Formats: sequence, C-alpha cells, structure tokens
Amino acid sequence: MCEVFHKFIMGLHHFLKEYFLGFWDYETPKVMVIKNRTLGLIYRSVQFLVITYFIWYVFISQKAYQEIETRPEISVYTLMKGIAVHGDEILDTVEYARPSEGGDVISTILRREFTYDQKQGTCAEYFDVTNANCSADSDCVQGEVDFDGHGRRTGRCVQYYNHTFKTCEIQTWCPIERFAAVQEPELVEAINFTIFIRNSIRFPKFKVLRGNIKDASNKRDMQKYLSKCHYHTDKEPYCPNFRLGYIATQARENFSELCRTGGVIGVFINWDCNLDIDPSNCKPTYSFRRLDLRKDQANSGYYFRFAKYYNRNGVESRTLIKAYGIRLDVIVHGHAGKFSPIPTIISTVTAMTSVGICTIICDWIMLTFIDKNEVYSERKFDEVVKEPKEPVSTELSFINSFGSDHSDLSEGVPL
Repeated sequence: MCEVFHKFIMGLHHFLKEYFLGFWDYETPKVMVIKNRTLGLIYRSVQFLVITYFIWYVFISQKAYQEIETRPEISVYTLMKGIAVHGDEILDTVEYARPSEGGDVISTILRREFTYDQKQGTCAEYFDVTNANCSADSDCVQGEVDFDGHGRRTGRCVQYYNHTFKTCEIQTWCPIERFAAVQEPELVEAINFTIFIRNSIRFPKFKVLRGNIKDASNKRDMQKYLSKCHYHTDKEPYCPNFRLGYIATQARENFSELCRTGGVIGVFINWDCNLDIDPSNCKPTYSFRRLDLRKDQANSGYYFRFAKYYNRNGVESRTLIKAYGIRLDVIVHGHAGKFSPIPTIISTVTAMTSVGICTIICDWIMLTFIDKNEVYSERKFDEVVKEPKEPVSTELSFINSFGSDHSDLSEGVPL
C-alpha cells in the first residue's frame, strides 16, 4: 500500500514538474510551403469568402465604422379629429376621444353600452356571479363582498328582478350593469376619423433634431398643408395625419370587428438615420400591429367605463357607460450613426484577425485528408531543446587545438 502511494506521489510530482516547465515554453509559427494546388485553391477561396463577408456584413450592412446613438430624446403628441352623426346626436372629439388630446396613448369610442339612472341602493346580484343564487336568507352571508360581483351582500335572498328564481341582495349602484345595459349601434363613421401624431426626436450625441412634419415657409402654409394631407408612404411621408381605417388596414384588422370588440393597435415610428449624409434624409418609417391577444377571449379587445353624474330630485344619480374602442399606443425607436475613427480601427483589426481562420481550416485539411499528411505533421511540429555542453579534458583540448601538427612538433624537440 505504501509503495503504491509512493508511486502515486512520484507520478504526481513528475506531472506537475513537466507541466510547470512546459508552461514556460515559447511557441513560434513555422513557415512551411506546401506545393499542393488543391490546398492552395481551398486556402484562397476561404480567404476570399471571409474577407467578402466582413466587408459586406461589418462595413456595409452593420456600418461598424460608425459611432452609434441608440438612446434619443423623444416627444409625442396626439390629437383626434372628426365629426360623426350618430342617430340624433352629433359627436365631436370630446364625446368619442379619450383623452381628446395628449401623449403617446389615445383611444376612440366605437360602441357604447348605457346603464341609465343608477342610484345607490339595494338590488339582486347578477345570477351568473359565483354563489349568487339562493333559496333562503341563510344562503347569503351578510357583509360578504365578492370581488367578481357588484357589491356587498345584505344577507337577504330576493327575487331576481322580474324572474322566478332568487339571488342574494347586494348594496351597490342599482340597477346593476349586466342586467340593465342598453347597447347602441357601432360608430361606423369612425373609419374616417383622423389621428394627428406629432413626433420629434433628438440625438444628443450628434446634436441632431428631427421631426415627422414637413417644413413650410410660414405658419399659414403649414396649417393649410396639415388640414388637407393624409399620410402616404411614398407621396406624403411627412404628413402626420392618419385615417383610422388606414391604420386598421395596415394592421391587417377588420374595422367592423374592431367596432364590436375593440382592440389595441401599436403605431411604431422608426428613425434609422445615417448622419454621414445630409440629416434631411433622416425620415421616419411607420408600421402598425395589433397588440392585444385576439385568441384569448379574456384578454382580447379593449373597453373602459366612465359615468356621467347628475342630481335628480335631490338624489345623486348616474349613467354608466361601457365604451368599446381602439386604443393607439405610439411607440418610437431611434437609431443614428456617424463615422468615427475608433470603431473603424477596431472593426478593421477584427476583420484582419478573423482571416486567420483560413490557416486553421487548411491546416486541419492538410493534416487529416491530404496524402502524405504524416510527413507534413512531422515537418510542421519541431521541438528544440538546448543540449548541455560536455566537459573537455586539458589534454584533449590541447590535441584538438593543434590537430595533426603535434607529431611535427614532437619531432622538432631535441632529445
């Protein structure tokens, strides 16, 4: 056992010694010219592909010679415009826009459900609420609040409005919305409503400020232009007016379906600016995409509630309005680049260094697949070890110094 342990220790000592001494070895490339046309063709082809890829991807596609700004300062202002005739009512911005003007989010009402003349009091809970159905007062716990329901239970079991079955009585705004709501037709005229989106963006690193509205010589010409133009990718890229129907079409949505269920649409404004050319060429591009989940019924669509309060015979009353509509979220992305020597040098050195992969590939082919690979391997790798000097005796040194002349010298000495 001791002998085995001793051999293990000696072997470990030898391994660590060799590793330590080998750590200080120096490796230098060895140039070996291989007269092989196939290998040379592979080498030059790989070189050409690597260099071409880096020139195209790094310098043309990614513009790696530029200094980049990706955190611009952004301002967004939205405004909805249009008038709609809905039955006997004339609806303007105050009626159908929330908020009527504001920041990067604006919504429009396309369909409403009214619950008229609600007052604080007691009434029967909606029958579809969990544990709302009852047959006796003991089935209803007084003071209990069901957060999926509409109010606080009084502890009484009462007839469900004009039906024969009963539900627990609650204290709330009565009558409850889900029983008494009245639907009105969709606001189909909203397809021609106009969304005004004003966006400005500033790249502080380059001190460049750009806007999405076309410049005009004076304010009057500007107002005249904005009152008539509608955005078009090619004809009017600097017009900030977007028809609601156009937005729905670009998002690949059916406007009639949006009127019924509502929805959330993202308006994406992208600024991709190459500041090596004139900043006037820095133009915004727009894209539109629906953001809410259509397949998930619980999370699809868009609606919100608000109320109009009034006093009738000294009693506070309200009309509850559940509004379905389109919510527009304006999302702005900015990216700007300009030539700078530092990223140019870094990218150039990286590209030149990457050419070394050609040698690695060709060495692997040479040592693995080409004939005479063993000969190549023997000549590619050499180990140079400094040999120790052997001691030389005084007599041998003397003889080596004089060589064969020592016989002549001995003959010339008199006896």
